[in-house]
Amino acid sequence: MLVSGDRLLQVAKEHHFAIPAFNAGSGQLFTATLEKAEELQAPFIMAIHPTELEFLRDSFVAQVIDAANHTDLPIALHLDHGASYEQVIHAIHLGFTSVMIDASLTDYEQNVALTKKVVEAAHATGVSVEAELGTIADTGNDVEGHLTDNVKYTDPETAKEFVAATGIDSLAIAIGTAHGLYPKDVKPKLKPEIAKAVAEAVDIPLVLHGASDNPDDKIAQAIEYGINKINISSDIKIAFAKDLRTVLNENDPDEIREPKVLFPSPMIATQKVVAQKIKLFGDVDRTKLYYQHEPVNEIPYDIKNLQVEHFSA
Repeated sequence: MLVSGDRLLQVAKEHHFAIPAFNAGSGQLFTATLEKAEELQAPFIMAIHPTELEFLRDSFVAQVIDAANHTDLPIALHLDHGASYEQVIHAIHLGFTSVMIDASLTDYEQNVALTKKVVEAAHATGVSVEAELGTIADTGNDVEGHLTDNVKYTDPETAKEFVAATGIDSLAIAIGTAHGLYPKDVKPKLKPEIAKAVAEAVDIPLVLHGASDNPDDKIAQAIEYGINKINISSDIKIAFAKDLRTVLNENDPDEIREPKVLFPSPMIATQKVVAQKIKLFGDVDRTKLYYQHEPVNEIPYDIKNLQVEHFSA
């Protein structure tokens, strides 16, 4: 069931858990993620970064949409770190149900102006919008975000003003995480309490980027403090790549070459990480929440008198 990002996150906010947004940048990663999520009845977001979309091609989006429409699992298709208005509009045309416009490295006024422009276009088509305030560091070994080696933590009062000025549906905040995997000599310095302060200042779901390679207890605390969407990219890709490398190194390439032989083991390795994240985020068996609704007692319009022009663009 393909749904908007806001639909997923509002339920998560109400019930105090987090939706995982997996950057599954290949068909194998997406299939592995979907299978495990279905097993655990865990709603999730399929996130695609513009550079991943360039690699996957637009036709891949249609495959994801088709798969989402053939499962009862609530799934949103999300453009991750859209860098321009044009990228966002292209994603909307492809059928994305959620988009992120990331103007966090511009000055505040530019961030507001571009984000507001995206919101106006996206909301006209029922697409949810995420924006970012503050800066997420980048270790330099990941596809997401921008190359920046410092963190500008999100200020709660500025966040309140930003949300009011733009009308966004969710806000990515900076609490000290970084995109990619940390070097062995670097320990992340997370401040989950920032999430608590921002959550008290705004009334929309909060997003955590760069959550791979961070302590589970800090992530759990961030969820407790108000984070409702958590992006995972490097952790699942490292699991897949390490296992695939083992398969290749331990077998004769003349005998082991078919994709159906090469990929099952790495996909299982990926699923172990997917399951761990789903459980950590409190997302297990949450699908049923999206089917709980008030019964419809009356139809608010006269079906007999409906005309085709009512549905015209």
